[in-house]
Amino acid sequence: MDRVTEALDGVHRLGVAFSGGVDSATLLALSLRLLGRERVLAITGVSPSLAARDRRRARDVADGLGATVVEVPTHEGEREDYRRNGPDRCFFCKDELFSVISDELVSEHDLDAVAYGENADDARRPDRPGAGAARRHRVLRPLADAGADKATVRALARWLDVPTADAPASPCLASRIPHGQEVTAEKLAQVEAAEDAVLALGVSDVRVRHHGDLARIEVPPTDLSTVLEHREALVAACRTAGFRHATVDLAGLQSGVFTLEALGLRAAR
Repeated sequence: MDRVTEALDGVHRLGVAFSGGVDSATLLALSLRLLGRERVLAITGVSPSLAARDRRRARDVADGLGATVVEVPTHEGEREDYRRNGPDRCFFCKDELFSVISDELVSEHDLDAVAYGENADDARRPDRPGAGAARRHRVLRPLADAGADKATVRALARWLDVPTADAPASPCLASRIPHGQEVTAEKLAQVEAAEDAVLALGVSDVRVRHHGDLARIEVPPTDLSTVLEHREALVAACRTAGFRHATVDLAGLQSGVFTLEALGLRAAR
């Protein structure tokens, strides 16, 4: 925590890019503890790539931490480079968010710094192009600079009573669309609806990969039996969402699968 304090030394009013996940929530909790509620603003970017369930979670977590939160619309879907969905898609998404923060919120809320929740593990991963956008906008990354890896962040989160301390990662909905296939609001809505149906069964985590007419459902191996038990209901839900076919990936949930494959690397299992 001392190294995070050093990273925020001299900051009077801080904006924290906040999704509600464990990394951004831990950074927000630490910032509130170090700077005080009146000097910290949680900022959530809202667009079709943010699932409604994640938006609700972010609000609940910020409220539980006692933080002031501002939701700001972002328009990455209007950017051609984002829609074309190359392996660098996240750069354009983060660039949009940090541009909006710089253009609309820094002056309005008298912020003299903005930070985001990159951890040391993420900083070493090759499939995190959003980090380049953060550097471009001079956004602070106190957790990564302090050397806090994911395990350390989760330990800090538990110590700070962050409600998402043990929550699984929840990347944006666009991560479910294979690179090279256009990101559209319609596809994002299909993915969200199908994932909501899977989560309603009580599984711990899910990704529904969008392969045109086919929904490929990924869940942790321990949840495969639950999904298969409700096979007919999930097929119906996927069809209602706009897919013609649904399948379950027996390999289980794979983090960062499309970007890592595009880079010639193996996805995490």
